[in-house]
Amino acid sequence: MRYISLFLLFSLLFFGSCQSKKTNSFRVEEINYPDSLHIVLRKNWGWKALQANVAEHKIKYITIHHGGEDFAPDQDPVAYIRHLQDWSRTTKKWIDIPYHFMIDLQGNIYETRPINYPGDTNTSYDPRGHALICMIGNFEHIEISPAQLNALVNLTAFLAQKYLVALQNIRGHKDYAETLCPGENLYRYLQDGTIQSRVAKILKRNE
Repeated sequence: MRYISLFLLFSLLFFGSCQSKKTNSFRVEEINYPDSLHIVLRKNWGWKALQANVAEHKIKYITIHHGGEDFAPDQDPVAYIRHLQDWSRTTKKWIDIPYHFMIDLQGNIYETRPINYPGDTNTSYDPRGHALICMIGNFEHIEISPAQLNALVNLTAFLAQKYLVALQNIRGHKDYAETLCPGENLYRYLQDGTIQSRVAKILKRNE
């Protein structure tokens, strides 16, 4: 009996310790990107796996945001994105970075929140169904660079083709809420149809 009791105690301790190390695993939609987009994948910038999730959604819109913070040309975008992930989870209690993609001043595109989960916002609109793209920087203060604009157009065209998003559903954050986002110097390219017309040309070329 003494040996059986010791065996049971060992078994409980062993299996209990194994269970305590178990981590949550939530579905992450992996996307096959064309090489031409030069996407920095989550695994390549140090993304931390999801510890919580929300109901999944289907993409019907593409919505452009900006970070709204001044960002120096020599500032490290990866450090900025990692900090945003930590802040989003600890301070805001969101499941992750609120945006699905972020684009830095040089036009590098970073894959952030898994696209199968809706984003988050500090404003009043419902982001379910929206693919959220955030341009790093404050476009009330700076102009968008050609590299950033090209990256935004190419990513938007790819997402529009993949998820069958209509051109009229490519819009800015301020089209859905009382906000300056995505900033006057970026929003004008949506307002005058520059981004949508360039996306349309790419989609036509890909037919």
